[in-house]
Amino acid sequence: MEIKNIVFDFGGVLLDWNPRYFYKDIFTDTTEMEYFLREVCGPEWNLKQDAGYSFAEATREVQEQFPKYHKEIGLYHMNWEIMLKGEIEANVKLLKPLKEKYRLFGLTNWSGEAFPIVFEKYPFLKNFEGIVVSGVEKMVKPGKEIFELLLSRYNLIANESVFIDDNSKNTDAAKAL
Repeated sequence: MEIKNIVFDFGGVLLDWNPRYFYKDIFTDTTEMEYFLREVCGPEWNLKQDAGYSFAEATREVQEQFPKYHKEIGLYHMNWEIMLKGEIEANVKLLKPLKEKYRLFGLTNWSGEAFPIVFEKYPFLKNFEGIVVSGVEKMVKPGKEIFELLLSRYNLIANESVFIDDNSKNTDAAKAL
């Protein structure tokens, strides 16, 4: 089959997001910062928000679980934009020439509360014919359901689509379709 569609993840592919950009200035001890970003406000916690959990509720729960880091946890929501360094220029430059030949779509694990801010801040996101945001849909990659939603919403055929992501679990899920 001929490839007609390219589906991009955003974080780590088109946008450089890393909580260390903010927390390096909060923690004086790198080991403690890494513990915090692994065990306190780590990937599993972040994924809950990407699945539609509110920042407020996620913050309150983890503050109760880790009272020692009450202040640092509270800073996360107010400063998440600092964690977003900007676009990954080399990859973003590819969008315009790719759009001349392919239909472009986005499929991202991102908080539904935060994504509208990102969408307005980065004009290149308007190049996409459609975007599925996990936090809006209340489902996350690598779950099969979010890929199926993208395909059905935009009437795409899986075998005519390429999915680009920086997470192998997500690309493996896409390959399975």
